[in-house]
Amino acid sequence: MFSGLLDLPWWGDVLVTLTLTHITIASVTIFLHRHQAHQALDLHPIASHFFRFWLWLTTGTVTKEWASIHRKHHAKCETVDDPHSPQILSIRKVLLEGAELYRKEARNPETLEKYGRGTPNDWLERNLYSTHSMLGIVLMLAIDVLLFGPIGITIWAVQMIWIPVTAAGIINGAGHYWGYRNFQPDDASTNIVPWGILIGGEELHNNHHAHIGSAKLSSKWYEFDIGWMYIRSLAALRLAKVKRVAPKVRLDTAKTVCDMATLHAVMVHRYEVMAKYAKSLKSTYQEEIAQLKLPTPDLANVDLKRIKLWLHVDATVLNEQEKFKLGLVMRSSYKLKTAYTLRQELIAIWHRSTATKEQMVKDLEDWCRRAESSGIEALQLFSRRLRCYA
Repeated sequence: MFSGLLDLPWWGDVLVTLTLTHITIASVTIFLHRHQAHQALDLHPIASHFFRFWLWLTTGTVTKEWASIHRKHHAKCETVDDPHSPQILSIRKVLLEGAELYRKEARNPETLEKYGRGTPNDWLERNLYSTHSMLGIVLMLAIDVLLFGPIGITIWAVQMIWIPVTAAGIINGAGHYWGYRNFQPDDASTNIVPWGILIGGEELHNNHHAHIGSAKLSSKWYEFDIGWMYIRSLAALRLAKVKRVAPKVRLDTAKTVCDMATLHAVMVHRYEVMAKYAKSLKSTYQEEIAQLKLPTPDLANVDLKRIKLWLHVDATVLNEQEKFKLGLVMRSSYKLKTAYTLRQELIAIWHRSTATKEQMVKDLEDWCRRAESSGIEALQLFSRRLRCYA
């Protein structure tokens, strides 16, 4: 029986499969995601064409479709117009039907027209990659069988399901449902694990939603983004040029009054600011909720975890019943009411598009003064740190 041009032991076949699928993952995160969808880096034509060709062989992905759908996801995140939000569609549907959700949105011409600008439109794209997307997949099957024999069919099958499972399912599903959050953008994005290896760094999904234009997805010292390592390697070979990375928070502990630099830094790092706010008030919330006396029947069936969630979200995302119940909680606790009100007011400062910068600086300083006169130690400490943003 023909065993292929490369007669490998079983572990060799496994190693080859992992290598091939990892190249595909790297192509998705570097080329489709960071380069095409968000333009966080430039790629040399050699690298760009390699990634396009490889994705044509292993996924049949059309660049314009992928970039358009992903950009729409960010623009409409966690709304009914989000192509794949587990918060709207359910985690089960996104995990199990993520690829079908992608194909459905790819058939929407309005999405491609509105969000697909700037993607490749050369002769190869028009006459091969876009118009004959299935041809690459068939060619990959023939190559796998030729090189590895009958086991090549299994290798090919793993290649075909790799992206639908990891990207369309795990990242789009688990990355908006389970995990931890370094930042608090206006969505449910999470970091699945701090080591972005198997899915090329895309595991650090919350970091990405906080800084969508950054070529680097890791943020904390213990986080690892293997996609960033590959980008730095390509840059060293002059095959890539990084355009943007997430800015680092700088603190000037000598500052005691908010100024224009404070305002600018707070606005740039607003998702980090809100994450720090949540972390700073966590113990206060827990202590107050534990001491709540809620005899009213309206709150008899309210899960305390829901109260904690309501305290960390914008009031606009709550329905009328949730707002009513939260109002009852606020009347039962001065600290919860103060912390929640100040949170909403802090967010409102950088949303005042008609206010002058001078007025916004004044509003920020007034906010700090009220936080420090609240009598709540956690708010006082947070406010003093906020003044130090530089």
